[in-house]
Amino acid sequence: MKPYIALGAILLVILNGLLLLPVTGGHTVPIAGLALAVAVFVLVFAVIGGKGGAPTQTVQVTTPVPAPAPVQPPAPTTKQAEAEIVAFFALLQEKGRLVDFLMEDVTAYEDAEVGVAARVIHQGCRQVLQEYFKISAISEAQEGAQVTVPAGYSPDQYRLVGKLTGEPPFTGTLLHKGWKTESVKLPRIVATERLPAIAPAEVELK
Repeated sequence: MKPYIALGAILLVILNGLLLLPVTGGHTVPIAGLALAVAVFVLVFAVIGGKGGAPTQTVQVTTPVPAPAPVQPPAPTTKQAEAEIVAFFALLQEKGRLVDFLMEDVTAYEDAEVGVAARVIHQGCRQVLQEYFKISAISEAQEGAQVTVPAGYSPDQYRLVGKLTGEPPFTGTLLHKGWKTESVKLPRIVATERLPAIAPAEVELK
């Protein structure tokens, strides 16, 4: 074997090895082009050298095929949205004991007892809404008054019930003034692998 053939084969092995490395994934085209040039030079020198010397064995040179880019596994999904919902329930539980009330079977209690508990829950949950949400009424009119729903109204802000005919604006009786949220400033949870607890179990040590 001629020295230049051996040197060319070594270069081809190195270039093909580089194509298999993930770090060179962005340079596959230049490396493949260089490998092709080396293969052409080896073939040319082999033909020229074969004319002036002893017969040489034909070497089949194949163009290296660029290795496919490695497929990255999908990023693990987080439960950010669900965790923030649970954190909101935790606020309602902390301030108003809402979860305690909803999970309790109140059928065994008198209406007066349920009413006293509801007053405490109302005060605590109202405090959470006022602290973390900016809530305002959609309609400023009193319930039972005649109001006009303008043309181009948003379906998520007005629910029309009864007989609906023609095109807006519509005039009707206000049954509920509706609520909208203009801003939310709940604590944000960046990432979590499990849902947080709504309320910790309390244990008294003696």
